[in-house]
Amino acid sequence: MQEKIIILDFGSQTTQLIARRVRELNTYSEILPYNKFPEDTTGIKGVILSGSPFSVYDEKAFKVNLESFKQKFPVLGICYGAQFISHSCGGKVEPAGSREYGRAKLEFIDAEDPLFKHLSVNAQVWMSHGDSITQLPTNGTCIASSADVKYAAYRIESEPTWGVQFHPEVFHTTDGLRLLGNFLDICGCSRNWSPASFIETTIDQLRQQLGNDKVVLGLSGGVDSSVAAVLLNRAIGKNLTCIFVDHGLLRKNEFENVLRDYEHLGLNVIGVDAKERFYQELAGVTDPEQKRKIIGKGFIEVFDAEAHKIEDVKWLAQGTIYPDCIESLSITGTVIKSHHNVGGLPEKMKLKLCEPLRLLFKDEVRKVGTELGMMPHLIKRQPFPGPGLAVRILGDITPEKVRIAQEADAIFIDHLREANLYDEVWQAGVILLPIQSVGVMGDERTYENAVALRAVTSTDAMTADWAHLPYEFLAKVSNEIINKVKGVNRVTYDISSKPPATIEWE
Repeated sequence: MQEKIIILDFGSQTTQLIARRVRELNTYSEILPYNKFPEDTTGIKGVILSGSPFSVYDEKAFKVNLESFKQKFPVLGICYGAQFISHSCGGKVEPAGSREYGRAKLEFIDAEDPLFKHLSVNAQVWMSHGDSITQLPTNGTCIASSADVKYAAYRIESEPTWGVQFHPEVFHTTDGLRLLGNFLDICGCSRNWSPASFIETTIDQLRQQLGNDKVVLGLSGGVDSSVAAVLLNRAIGKNLTCIFVDHGLLRKNEFENVLRDYEHLGLNVIGVDAKERFYQELAGVTDPEQKRKIIGKGFIEVFDAEAHKIEDVKWLAQGTIYPDCIESLSITGTVIKSHHNVGGLPEKMKLKLCEPLRLLFKDEVRKVGTELGMMPHLIKRQPFPGPGLAVRILGDITPEKVRIAQEADAIFIDHLREANLYDEVWQAGVILLPIQSVGVMGDERTYENAVALRAVTSTDAMTADWAHLPYEFLAKVSNEIINKVKGVNRVTYDISSKPPATIEWE
């Protein structure tokens, strides 16, 4: 039985961070909408209530029936979660007058409380709220304050319920991980969830789920689909067939390199060269969304045709990961982001869906891949857009433009590796701009293409900063691209952050 902590999401921007911190403590956590506490409570050890953009007294505020879990499991309310528990139990929450935001020193009133075990005296915490608890419920006891927040932390007497008005999950709360660890100890968690245990459990589950059925998986060459393939291969071996479609917009030599890597991994892979089809369908198309739709539709059709050559396939496997699942539906049920895997295939092919990584964050996928013995360059591969260079070639797509983008990108990426900068960058690539500029090469004037180098640092791609690469490095890359890539006479560097810009240009 898998132990787990349920995190009820009231709309906080840091809900995913709470889940990640709990998992860093070797305990599986699951994020659910605030009003979807499971009827089946098998394995649940405790409940965390997240923050929220609402005030507890707003008419539209998200509310949950606390009786479904309070007094049955240990509960920790964070920020809005703490205010909601207090408000629901007879306490009072009011506007703070001025927003309480930033660092604060925690002053223990009950340093012996199990939630504070081994925390530093005057621990630094991070506040971020416009309301404050001004009166605790009659059975509430204050256990910590700060200079501006009287009830910075409290507990409900005679039951395992706590509330904190700061955010233990964020980096700026110095002992936040220790506090969450104390809560896990209160919950009686064994803390034995690890990449190795995930692999063992998942392989057993896959064998039970799939039996002797045949499975197809669409490989992209990226981390998620590759790890999913290796995991499935361990579980069902020859009953897995992987299909790798070359839409002609991959990186330079990527089709051949990826097939060679997969052969090394012992995977059964069918490589499909569909470049000409995609070039024909993309000819003259400049709208980025239209390009994405053409590539998505074409991929589905090519994949479908290849999969039909395999007899008795019953399952489609995908490298869907946890953020894809979380972002696909908001807590109000509104679709805010459709995940990037091959949507449309299960309906079209009448296949059942298998997603062995759907419980994992990206960094956890990489840890599982390492535990599976996969090669480091596969595990550490930077993200690459599904439509490939189609969204890095601004304007229409031609084979000549693809050549220019591939060659320039290869020089940039190779130099990042040689300078030991590749692993410091979240994502990097070259953008072929839809302009030409005047240049001088030798004794002749030229009128050729301009490219932009793009490199960002990030932890989850939700936000990103431009990578502050050394000037000498950028100069070297620029010189080599202009000297070796026929058709380019100007190189620029994109220093935009996300937000307001996005990582990709299209």
